[in-house]
Amino acid sequence: MKKLSIAIALVLMGGIATAQEGLPANPKPGTCYVRCISHDEFRETEQKIMVRPEYNKLEIVPATYKTVEERVIVKEASKKYIYVPATYTTTEVSYVSKEGRTDLSINPATFTDGSETITTHPATSGWEVTTAKNCKSLNPADCQAMCFVERPASTKTVALKKLGSNASTNNVPVAEQKAAYKKQVIKTPARYDEIDIPAEYATIKRQVVDRPASTKTVTVPAEYVTVKKTELVKAGSIGHYEEIDCKLVNYNALPINWDLASATLTPDAKRIIDEHLLKMLVGKPGVSVEIASHTDSRASSSYNMNLSQRRADSVVNYLVSKGVKRSRLVAKGYGETMLLNKCADGVECSEAQHAVNRRTEFRVINAN
Repeated sequence: MKKLSIAIALVLMGGIATAQEGLPANPKPGTCYVRCISHDEFRETEQKIMVRPEYNKLEIVPATYKTVEERVIVKEASKKYIYVPATYTTTEVSYVSKEGRTDLSINPATFTDGSETITTHPATSGWEVTTAKNCKSLNPADCQAMCFVERPASTKTVALKKLGSNASTNNVPVAEQKAAYKKQVIKTPARYDEIDIPAEYATIKRQVVDRPASTKTVTVPAEYVTVKKTELVKAGSIGHYEEIDCKLVNYNALPINWDLASATLTPDAKRIIDEHLLKMLVGKPGVSVEIASHTDSRASSSYNMNLSQRRADSVVNYLVSKGVKRSRLVAKGYGETMLLNKCADGVECSEAQHAVNRRTEFRVINAN
């Protein structure tokens, strides 16, 4: 923000400052003067401007409908077929469970009793040496005689069987075996019975055009807007220099206790503004004032800059609500850039020490 220079006329050591245009000719020693201006005076007026002329437009009159009923087929006639299964009757069927056969019986061979005499040793003859009984000779040969002997044949009768008839067979017939099983035979064959299914109908409602669409002419009135204008009633001009307390040229604290992170004026803060600023601004209508607000170092720099600006704006807005012209007030937030103590970022401080930096100041500035 452009800083405005202070026009100060000081009389030092009893000396008289060089006169400037508008400054008092004989200023008092140790006094300060601020240049006052008379601001332009305006008034607010209104002007009615036609932004659109009257014109005709066509509006569509939509078609109208009427409802009619119509009988429609919703399911066509068809046929269906019902299956009637076959019926059966049970009969008994005999069958040969085991075939007949011819077995054989054996007639054993037959025999008759008989005998047969066989020669077991044939008849023989020959010389035999015999020794006389009671032979006294020491020479056995003396007692021996040669005899020609015939020996009859030896026989043996053996009992035997004679074949009467040889073995033979007889045919023995074995009758077949029969059984029976039950069998279902068709009594009536399967069939399909044809059944007619009638069509189904429903009544529907439908809308038909009763009156076609058309148009009608509508006159649209002209449109006007009211424009607010600011008119210059009286041009401002550089006025006179007005004496002020020299302490007001420097920053002076407004003893407002801002709550932490708040820009809301409390009733007590408003009372302080009324006592310190409002009276002076009302009593010196040509004086302009800078409202400077500050924060402590807690939170980020950008946040604190925004917070301090909102605090300064709160004071300015309050003064405007009390009738002070906004053109006489300058709101300036400095954030944490102008701490009054050591409590910068990273420095541990008490709440009371931080509160010293949460301040708002004011100073009289030269009119621009």
